[in-house]
Amino acid sequence: MSGRVEITTVPKPWGHEIIWARTDRYVGKILHIKAGHALSVQYHNVKDETVFLLSGEMKYWVAVERQAPGARRTDPPSHESRVTSHTPRTAGTGEVPAATREPIPDLIDVHLRVGDAFRITPHTIHYMEAVTDCDVLEVSTPELDDVVRIKDRYGREGTSAP
Repeated sequence: MSGRVEITTVPKPWGHEIIWARTDRYVGKILHIKAGHALSVQYHNVKDETVFLLSGEMKYWVAVERQAPGARRTDPPSHESRVTSHTPRTAGTGEVPAATREPIPDLIDVHLRVGDAFRITPHTIHYMEAVTDCDVLEVSTPELDDVVRIKDRYGREGTSAP
């Protein structure tokens, strides 16, 4: 039905998200990510999402060659900035949390600046890391609980099994 919608703000260890649209076909969010913080290294079994950077600067780490089990290989993005192996660090300390001591190989930093957009299809391993405070518009399919966390600097666990 047409009309005003309820807007929900959800606190997160990296900032917060504002869910401004939620239907059985799509979800719209604005993620506010604090400088130096990062979301989980994760993938989705079903969820398909596209992000658009509204403000700030962000490292968007994407595994192109190595995807989740059972995934099909996708073509690499046309604007790759580098290929690297690296280990996520705890915000503000540079310390590698115990849960993330193993490096995550073959991640590409698709550096996003204001006005850049990027699509993540199911089974693509990825995570966002804010260089500066960032506001990210995310539009996705409605499977909000479809998060398989591989590593998380805040100790959170995945909401669905790999």
